[in-house]
Amino acid sequence: MKKILIVEDSPVDSKNLQRILLDAGYGVSMAFTGLEALEKVKTDKPDLILMDVNMPDLDGFATARKLSQSPDTKVIPVVFVTSKDQKVDRVFAQMLGAKGYVTKPYSAEQILALL
Repeated sequence: MKKILIVEDSPVDSKNLQRILLDAGYGVSMAFTGLEALEKVKTDKPDLILMDVNMPDLDGFATARKLSQSPDTKVIPVVFVTSKDQKVDRVFAQMLGAKGYVTKPYSAEQILALL
């Protein structure tokens, strides 16, 4: 079973993503801020990270940048799940090495297709 870390500050979106992944048989852990995500990757060692962009303390782009700078975490694929739908955001996500980009609202099929 693959382990997926959901990094999402919205309780509604985090529960929705959690439900989609658990129903599909994935292991799930949660972080609600970028700083919390940086700690969780050390202990949970996820196979994939689904991350929002707009979050308190450290946004998703900054968190992904920090993850890419560490030899232990730079190999973990990051998929952004966000309401930011401008071309510049998608390009920036690609520059950071994101493996996918899904805009809200999304369907379960969209999320599972990325996995």
